[in-house]
Amino acid sequence: MTKSNPGNFFEDFRIGQVLRHATPRTITSGDVSLYTALTGSRYALFCAETFAAAAGLPRAPVDPLLAFHMVFGKTVPDISLNAVANLGYAEGRFFQPVYPGDTLTATSEVIGLKENANGKTGVVYVRTTGVNQRGETALSYCRWVMVNKRDASAPAPEAVIPKLAAFVAADDLVLPANLTFAEWDNALAGAPHRFQHFRVGEKIDHVDGMTIEEAEHQTATRLYQNTAKVHFDGLAQQSSRFGKRLIYGGVAISTARALAFNGLANAAYMLALNAGRHVNPLFAGDTVYAWSEVLDAAELNERAGALRMRLVATKNKSCADHPYKKEDGEYDPAVILDLDYWVAIPR
Repeated sequence: MTKSNPGNFFEDFRIGQVLRHATPRTITSGDVSLYTALTGSRYALFCAETFAAAAGLPRAPVDPLLAFHMVFGKTVPDISLNAVANLGYAEGRFFQPVYPGDTLTATSEVIGLKENANGKTGVVYVRTTGVNQRGETALSYCRWVMVNKRDASAPAPEAVIPKLAAFVAADDLVLPANLTFAEWDNALAGAPHRFQHFRVGEKIDHVDGMTIEEAEHQTATRLYQNTAKVHFDGLAQQSSRFGKRLIYGGVAISTARALAFNGLANAAYMLALNAGRHVNPLFAGDTVYAWSEVLDAAELNERAGALRMRLVATKNKSCADHPYKKEDGEYDPAVILDLDYWVAIPR
């Protein structure tokens, strides 16, 4: 009998199943530096202790997306080791800052199952929770992923598709208690544009592009301890539909968010991840561009507001004309990411 773990296949999941994921992860300042090196992110709140202190925090927190990727990586061996593709996200919430030195663990509950018509794969819906060393929930989110079946003849479970919110309600957003924005410095942050300077429907071309190298996306995915075969096993992927490794979708998310600094420098702290779709695959050598649209705005308190943003990333095509969907409703073939999120910004 083998002692190695082949990962779960679609028929191994059941509704209500709770998975406790291995390998707690203490996030260090080294992780933060490597994340910066891989993404080029320039949001001052995560880069400087002095800037974070002036904004009211005890020290510079970890970018919420880095915490998200760390928790996501824990789940891969149990949920998506045998995945075809990660399909989407919903109801993601960041409940409190994560700081270097905090240790995150993760659990997931299976909340939906649906076999695909081909009988070879199925979609698994899970709700994942990341908890710190004090037992406090740092973040939670739902995702759904297409997973291979071990045996195509295995009987299909009763289809259960969870009803997930289209977006997190503004009243449910959690602004860190100490994040007062009291002495926020626009010049040090990198832009003069605050909450009142944005309008619903406004679109922003983030102008810059970033080419993703093979070594970079491999390093990033290893940083998160994401073991998905589609990202690492080049030999196995030669016989796949694309004939090569896919870049982890989280690399596309973090690269696009880093590019969004140019236009959204004051909108640093992500509060919620409403929805997301990896529209087309990203490969090493592709160049990522990004643009954003303001979907909604909400006042949080006398010092802070929240912007609900659509972040669209493309590959090998600039975003000057805001490529998105064609007249028939299909995505522009250059689009790789369509992400809906809330972010805090000073007033």
